[in-house]
Amino acid sequence: MGAEELATRLETVLAVDAESFRDRAIEEADVIVDAIENGAFDNPQAIVGFEYEFYAVDAETVALRRVPRRLLELMGFEKELGLHNAEMTTSPQPLNADGLRAQEAEIRARLRAAQDVAATEGMRLVSDGLWTQPPAGEMARAYLTDRIERTISVDGGEIGGGTDDDGIDGATGERPVTLATNMSDSARYHAMANTDRADVAGMLLECPNVSLEAETVMPESLITSIQPHYQVPHAPDLPAYFNYAIRIAGPLLALGVNSPFLPADLYDDATAEDVLRDAWMEHRISIFETVLNDPSAGAGKVRFPRDLESVDEAVERIATDDTIVPMPVDAGDRFDDQFAHFRRKHGTYWRWVRPVFDGASRSAANARIEFRPIPSQPTVRDSVAFLATYAGLMESLTSLEHPVRDLDWEIARENFYGAMRDGLDAELEWITNDGRETDDVEAIYEDLFAHAEDGLSNRGLNDDEIAAYLYPLRRRVRQRQTPARWKHDRVRAAVDDGHSLGAALESMQREYVERQAETLYTGSFAEWIGKTRD
Repeated sequence: MGAEELATRLETVLAVDAESFRDRAIEEADVIVDAIENGAFDNPQAIVGFEYEFYAVDAETVALRRVPRRLLELMGFEKELGLHNAEMTTSPQPLNADGLRAQEAEIRARLRAAQDVAATEGMRLVSDGLWTQPPAGEMARAYLTDRIERTISVDGGEIGGGTDDDGIDGATGERPVTLATNMSDSARYHAMANTDRADVAGMLLECPNVSLEAETVMPESLITSIQPHYQVPHAPDLPAYFNYAIRIAGPLLALGVNSPFLPADLYDDATAEDVLRDAWMEHRISIFETVLNDPSAGAGKVRFPRDLESVDEAVERIATDDTIVPMPVDAGDRFDDQFAHFRRKHGTYWRWVRPVFDGASRSAANARIEFRPIPSQPTVRDSVAFLATYAGLMESLTSLEHPVRDLDWEIARENFYGAMRDGLDAELEWITNDGRETDDVEAIYEDLFAHAEDGLSNRGLNDDEIAAYLYPLRRRVRQRQTPARWKHDRVRAAVDDGHSLGAALESMQREYVERQAETLYTGSFAEWIGKTRD
């Protein structure tokens, strides 16, 4: 799609009145609440699903590559924020042995096919938390901030509730808009940079030793994630599952951290020692929050969510959340067209754990919890290990009414941001099954894995199947090793050998891609631990 066509689509999006859109979403919330009371969002059993994000690199140099849109279609993947991104969404499956096998088999089958297509263009899809090597011959800062300006028409000097003070020429009915050069051609993504909110707050990425001002949300394309989904059997019970998901967010994030570094040219006159000393284990969290949050708007759109008291409250939170990009809504006769504005609004309801209510038909309608803290992992087995662990915990903690539900929300939140900073070295607090408060790492994960086992066992998995799913994460605890720590150790060794930060990052990233190529489909990060590069 050319810039002119994209600008035309953007014109349509920005013409939607934000207040009217929000009012319709709030009205439609009543439709969802009524449908929940009538059992429309219930399932006969728990169901799991998965979203998996990748970025593309040159197969030889591991430099970032833009994925041609025709190639993305051949892969059967969906576009994400950046031109270098690709996303897979699996088919929902019942939470049982066959369902988990089906999830893993679908991921492997579709990823193999996508890699074959990518190879025809000399590319490779990488499963990683954050890319560090910009496209060949380019700098990361320029790649993330490159943009073009276009002019669109406006009606009566207003765009989505804007005014003449927003740069609109009242006489001609035109206004300038900003389009990110390296962003996918989704009007929603580009609209985020052209709202009143963006004009006031800007897009500022902030991490230790890094600050990047941008005029679009393109810096968010640095990051990729996996997102396990858990559809609750009985929708009114969603708050119980949700509140447990909040409490496991910190410990599971600590196991999964995988983004301790950003591209070398983004660091602000920091030495390699500064970067190594101050690195957080999961910069993906801070990137998402700082780029998309308005620092003057309190808690921010992207945040660690508070506990839920009722399913009605979950619906209300989405409906009344700040409207960032009100999108045009077409009339239709699908089940979820009854709440089309609400569904559109949910696309910018950014929480690290979030409830979702949707379904194209009444039989497909579901209430689910999307678990969003985990970055993309080194291998498929590692990714599915998080899906199985998360699902098993959702099953067991709720059915046994585990006492960690009484862990103070503030502590759960600090666990989360502590894990972001320090990974498995974070000072986590937990309440074990016998009601004992502990900050001992072994005790915390012994309790977590025991309940993940219990939940999976109750869904019909045998001991060998459970052990295979949990092994990659158990090994991380035993070895006190995460993908982020693995990366940090290699960059530290290269810097100690006299290499520059840029050279050290490139060497680490190359080794990461090489190890992944060897283990992506059937191996796990556990096989990387203790190995040195040949």
